Amino acid sequence: MTRLLALIVVCSIPCASWADMVVPTRTIRANAVITDIDVGTKAGQVANGFDRVTDVIGQEAKTTLYAGRPILVDDIGPPALVARNQIVSIRFESSGLVITTEGRSLERGGVGDRVRIMNLTSRATLFGQIQADGSIRVKK
Repeated sequence: MTRLLALIVVCSIPCASWADMVVPTRTIRANAVITDIDVGTKAGQVANGFDRVTDVIGQEAKTTLYAGRPILVDDIGPPALVARNQIVSIRFESSGLVITTEGRSLERGGVGDRVRIMNLTSRATLFGQIQADGSIRVKK
């Protein structure tokens, strides 16, 4: 009987009380890369937040993150490879034709982000996707 009562008590406790959410231990400024000393866990659960510290470490804060508040999915992203006004390599490929030139990034971004760039030769503004090596691939 006592086992049945204990089982009923355990099952009546909401699962959210067993979960942890990832929170900053100090204020983290936007564009800062998050390290293991910057974050910890706190009892509670939020719908679009993180529950494992390892998911957050190494990511970059998109906005200022305040101590004790949960880190949400939209608050962080991959670290930026390309800074605004940085000179980058632009690569265009189509039907076996490859054109490579230099350009200036007009936006900041990480791998896979779509950014505006300016061709330094023609001064034309283009859109391209940031590659893992820091170059920008322009699509047709």
